[in-house]
Amino acid sequence: MKILFVGDVVGQGACEALKGFLPGFKRGAGIDITIINGENSADGNGISPLSAKLLFQAGADLITTGNHCYKRADMDNAFNDNPVLLRPANYGEHPPGKGIAIIDKGSYSVAVINLVGTTFMPVPIADNPFKCADEILCGLDTRNIIVDFHAEATAEKKALGYYLAERVSAVVGTHTHVQTADEQILAGHTAYITDVGMTGVDDSVIGVDKTAIIERFCTCYPKKHQTARGKFTINAVVIEIDQKTGKSTSINRINQEI
Repeated sequence: MKILFVGDVVGQGACEALKGFLPGFKRGAGIDITIINGENSADGNGISPLSAKLLFQAGADLITTGNHCYKRADMDNAFNDNPVLLRPANYGEHPPGKGIAIIDKGSYSVAVINLVGTTFMPVPIADNPFKCADEILCGLDTRNIIVDFHAEATAEKKALGYYLAERVSAVVGTHTHVQTADEQILAGHTAYITDVGMTGVDDSVIGVDKTAIIERFCTCYPKKHQTARGKFTINAVVIEIDQKTGKSTSINRINQEI
């Protein structure tokens, strides 16, 4: 089975670009399941009902998020109503939505877990992601498990990768919008990458118009963030998994203009 995991989508324009690119790519690559991080898919930041709709139209089987998941109040119902639209599981049981979903493909199933980091992250109080992962894994009956770890610190991401090695099929990092070149298979079982990267305008500062960001750094004066405009690039990984054992056999990066 082949899993396509698309890194943080930035802005509505990137959602539209994916609608044109993903169907053909998925057919050519033989993709079975597509997971997209939609954390910043709305213009500005966060995720909106419209941007979520566009990502599902583009071909997402499931959308993960992160620390900006509750930026827009009109998403509360969407998180509650859509079982394949996730927010971090370690936000607890009380906020809208849930942080785990099972994708049932008939002959096999895949669990997707969404977690948020706690180191250097401007998030509400979150539970320990390591302990949260332990609790979730105790209740799963599938070996095919993908973890989206939305975190700032590379050390926290790598630590969780080793912590979950041999217990999950993949740990993929999101949030920093910069694709790392450390894809590997941990313990001969678990696919890992520190950050999948960003799907958005490459000529930008992590998806935001570069002029405003440069001015902010030069003047230390707040500037309104505007989603960058220009040519779009997709950052993603394709992970191949033995569906009977849950063991990943390969992970390959994608960094391609679309």
